[in-house]
Amino acid sequence: MAVEYWYTDERSGRRYPGDPRRWRGDDGAPLTVAARPGLRPEDVDTGVRSLWRYRAALPGDLRPVSLGEGCTPLVPQAWGGADVRFKLEWFSPTGSFKDRGSSVMVSALAGAGVRELLEDSSGNGGSSVAAYSTAAGIAATVLAPEGTSPAKVLQTRAYGAVVELVPGTRDDTAAEAVRRSGRTTYASHNWHPFFLQGTKTLAYELWEDLGFRAPDAVVTVAGAGSIVLGCDLGFGELLEAGSIAKRPRLLVAQPRNCSPVDAAFHDREPPPFAPTVAEGTAIRRPVRLPEVVAAIRRSGGDTAAIEEDAIAAAARRLASLGLYAEPTSATAAAAIDVFRARGAIRPGETTVVVLTGSGLKAADKLRELIG
Repeated sequence: MAVEYWYTDERSGRRYPGDPRRWRGDDGAPLTVAARPGLRPEDVDTGVRSLWRYRAALPGDLRPVSLGEGCTPLVPQAWGGADVRFKLEWFSPTGSFKDRGSSVMVSALAGAGVRELLEDSSGNGGSSVAAYSTAAGIAATVLAPEGTSPAKVLQTRAYGAVVELVPGTRDDTAAEAVRRSGRTTYASHNWHPFFLQGTKTLAYELWEDLGFRAPDAVVTVAGAGSIVLGCDLGFGELLEAGSIAKRPRLLVAQPRNCSPVDAAFHDREPPPFAPTVAEGTAIRRPVRLPEVVAAIRRSGGDTAAIEEDAIAAAARRLASLGLYAEPTSATAAAAIDVFRARGAIRPGETTVVVLTGSGLKAADKLRELIG
C-alpha cells in the first residue's frame, strides 16, 4: 500500500513513513511532515468553523478532535506610528494558539489508537494537550516546571490530566519527559511533527482573512518557534501552489533574558539566561533552532530581543486598547516599535501581530506588571 505522507529529517535528508507514534528520527533529530500540496480558495471548506476548514492541506485521513479552534479575530489597530492587525489567538478554546497544534496532533494520535500520552510544557501547551486529550478519551500526564503559573496548572488539572511539577528550569522538564518517552507515547508540542501541521493553519487562516492574499509581515513571539515553523510551512505551501506571490517576512521577538533564536539569527552568543515574565518563551535550547533560523532567513525576516521593562509596558499598553494579553504575547507587541525603526515594518504594508495567549493565563504576573 502506498504511504500517504512522509516525515523528513531536514538535517540529513532522511525520510520515514508517516506514523503518528513517531516523534523524532532514529538519530534523535526532529522531523517534519513533507510539504503538502497548497490550497486554492475553492479548497477551503467554508461550512466548517474551525481550523478543519483547511483539512485538505493536512496529512492522513484524520477524524477531527475539535473544540472549535481557529477562526480567531483579526483586529486592525494603530500602534504608535504603525497600523497593524492583531491576531487574537486567545479566542482559541483553551486560551492560546497551542490549540491549533493540539487539535491536529491529538487527532492523529487518537486515530492511531493511542490511549495515554505524555507532554511537557511551561503552561499553555500542557493545558491545551490536556483539553484535547480528554476530548479524545486519552489519559494525559503533563510535566511542568515548578514555577509554572498556578492558573495554567489549575487549568491543566481541570481537564483531568495528571500534572507533575519538575524542579529546575523548562529545559530540565523537557529532559525528564524525554527520559520517560520510551515507556509511553510522547506527545510533545515541541517535537511532534503533527503539532506543526496544526500551527501551519495560522498561515492558511491569515491568507483567507486577508481576502486570499498573504500579509507583508507577521510579527510573533518565539520560544520553541512553532508559530514560525507553522507559518513557514503554510505560506511555503501556498507559494508553491501559486496562491500567494511571496512569503511574508517573519519578524520574531524574544525576551532578552532568554533569546537563543535572536542570538543564532544574528550569529552571536546569547546573553546569560535570567528569569523572564514571558514564561512561555523560557526555552534555552529549542530543539528546532536551526530550522527556526532558516525559516526566518527564507522569509527575509528579522529577530529582536526585548527588555523586560518593554514587555511590561507593552502589556499595559495592550490592556489600554482593550486587549488583555499575557506577557509572552506582549513581547510581540513590544517588538513592533523595534522592527518599525529598523524598516522591517513599512508604511502602507499589511502587518499582522500574533497575540498568542490570554492575560487570564497569567493573572499573577500581570498583577505585578499592572498593579
